[in-house]
Amino acid sequence: MYILAAQRDADAMAAGERYAAYLRENAARFPKGALSLAQSEWYFNFFDHHCPHDAWLEWVRIDEPATGERREIRRTSLTVRLLGAYHDGYIELHYPEVTSYRLDMQDVRGGHRDWRYDEFRVSDEGLLVHEIEWSGYRDSGSWLITSSDVEYRWIDGSI
Repeated sequence: MYILAAQRDADAMAAGERYAAYLRENAARFPKGALSLAQSEWYFNFFDHHCPHDAWLEWVRIDEPATGERREIRRTSLTVRLLGAYHDGYIELHYPEVTSYRLDMQDVRGGHRDWRYDEFRVSDEGLLVHEIEWSGYRDSGSWLITSSDVEYRWIDGSI
């Protein structure tokens, strides 16, 4: 792990430098959408309205579209919608072919609270590993999603 809470709290500058080096060294193996987000100027910039930091969960949806004669051929996709931190739009992250996920929150009284930190990594198999940390009510939570890639969408609109 490179830029999650433990690494940022220890030394945010060094953590960012190590993560940038990791991205450069593994760029050829990274899924295209995730690499584009991770290397963008805005995704990890907490002052940019499109950045997920401090965004609030609106919903998460897990789909299992099926094909085949008996609809026996299945794949899993996952979509997350967040209210942006500045409340002027929504962020949607769509994971088209999920191979595993873990959504762990010990206490959701009052909601998930803020999307704190996240990082994209690449697995040995070349899949995206997206780890997300939430700032919860009494305890933080973490999500771990492994997928073919991630697709980002910004939906303009103040509330």
